[in-house]
Amino acid sequence: MTGGGFSTSSGAGAVQFEAKITPIVIISCIMAATGGLMFGYDVGVSGGVTSMDDFLKKFFPVVYRKAKEKGANSNYCKYDNQGLQLFTSSLYLAGLTSTFFASYTTRRLGRRLTMLIAGVFFILGVIFNAAAQDLAMLITGRILLGCGVGFANQAVPLFLSEIAPTRIRGGLNILFQLNITIGILFANLVNYGTAKIKGGWGWRVSLGLAGIPAALLTLGAIFVVDTPNSLIERGHLDEGKSVLRKIRGTDNIEPEFLELVEASRVAKQVKHPFRNLLKRRNRPQLVIAVALQIFQQFTGINAIMFYAPVLFDTVGFGSDAALYSAVITGAVNVISTVVSIYSVDKLGRRALLLEAGVQMFLSQVVIAIVLGIKVTDHSENLNKGYAIFVVLMVCTFVSAFAWSWGPLGWLIPSETFPLETRSAGQSVTVCVNLLFTFVIAQAFLSMLCHFKFGIFLFFSGWVFIMSFFVFFLVPETKNVPIEEMTERVWKQHWLWKRFMDYSLDEGKGNGEVNAKKIGNSNGFEPDSQL
Repeated sequence: MTGGGFSTSSGAGAVQFEAKITPIVIISCIMAATGGLMFGYDVGVSGGVTSMDDFLKKFFPVVYRKAKEKGANSNYCKYDNQGLQLFTSSLYLAGLTSTFFASYTTRRLGRRLTMLIAGVFFILGVIFNAAAQDLAMLITGRILLGCGVGFANQAVPLFLSEIAPTRIRGGLNILFQLNITIGILFANLVNYGTAKIKGGWGWRVSLGLAGIPAALLTLGAIFVVDTPNSLIERGHLDEGKSVLRKIRGTDNIEPEFLELVEASRVAKQVKHPFRNLLKRRNRPQLVIAVALQIFQQFTGINAIMFYAPVLFDTVGFGSDAALYSAVITGAVNVISTVVSIYSVDKLGRRALLLEAGVQMFLSQVVIAIVLGIKVTDHSENLNKGYAIFVVLMVCTFVSAFAWSWGPLGWLIPSETFPLETRSAGQSVTVCVNLLFTFVIAQAFLSMLCHFKFGIFLFFSGWVFIMSFFVFFLVPETKNVPIEEMTERVWKQHWLWKRFMDYSLDEGKGNGEVNAKKIGNSNGFEPDSQL
């Protein structure tokens, strides 16, 4: 994977763009993807600190007393508390709200500055959390972290898709998801260590060490270059051309540059990108993007990752063993995401999603059967052999998710939205994801209390449904240049081709007929205003 030209040729009218895999592309993508590192750390750290006695005694004394009363409460219900769930879920509600502002800054200020804003929010949130004296200060810190998540999740996937050459676009885009998994593992390791600190301040270390990925993202945003697409959109044509030459590693960038300039011209004529999302020809991309985000959360993965220590403690592992088991699942998550980076542009998106559907469904059904037989409301602990088996099945589930629904839930929407609705589509994608992440985070411990082992059957049912959705409705986008997506993907699909009749939408928006001529820009962010 050194360098060399590649062709996006796909038939009549296709344009050839030359590009090498340059160091500046690799470095920029690694720096940008640290936004995922911060997001992952926030996901992983919350479950760990909420299983620490000192943290619970200070902020959630009711939960602490309930967890310690032997026989008074069902094993499945001892952590069921709306305030405790709000500590986790408030981050995602704030992220949902901030996404609307992030969409504006992504267009007007560029991807780089939007990532910088995310880094500042992350740093402020870390300070509030690590120094928290009461629940209000703790929740304020989580809300600030949530704002960072909203800005980072809006800018980073677009940045990665736009700056990467087509043939490794999938792999580089998955760097964001890889960093999420590394962040979760890092948080689990930190929690395992800080839980042993005497004196009642271990949880502060756990929350405070989030400053490391926050600082990395902030520094990265200062030093990386903005994407040519964003620079050209904002009128910086000479700078955009210069950056395009640097990241492609060749002087032969004129064809791609001219296409981006034309894409910018057309995009500026589109006055209502969010309204355009609802047009008939944009419905396939919108339906798939929204469905992927909903399904991604209803795999149950975030419920497991948020509350892994709590979940393992609930089924009788004990506090230390629960944190240790969470570290194991976090490591499996990282390794499996690396598998995805190497396989996504070879095996394709559909193959990974469908294989993972079978693997996740079977592992969750097996977990439900074991817990249903062996974990009662008041059982003291799980037999060691069964405990190991449960961890093994959770790892089987996590590995399948990590090479499929985790990265592809972000990758597919980022590469399929057409020119005139690209940033608006990404906003909707992030909003739907954070909305359903909030719902699951706020409801999971209550659902665990009421469904008991049936919670895994609930999620496995959703996995069954989403696998059918992928089989019939999600097209393959492997190795298809973004600007060729309409012709080579949507117009070839058995169902979605019916929505590609531009004559039905003709004349309904400014510049939209012209958009047909060039399809999608190479990762170009199209919107000029809300």
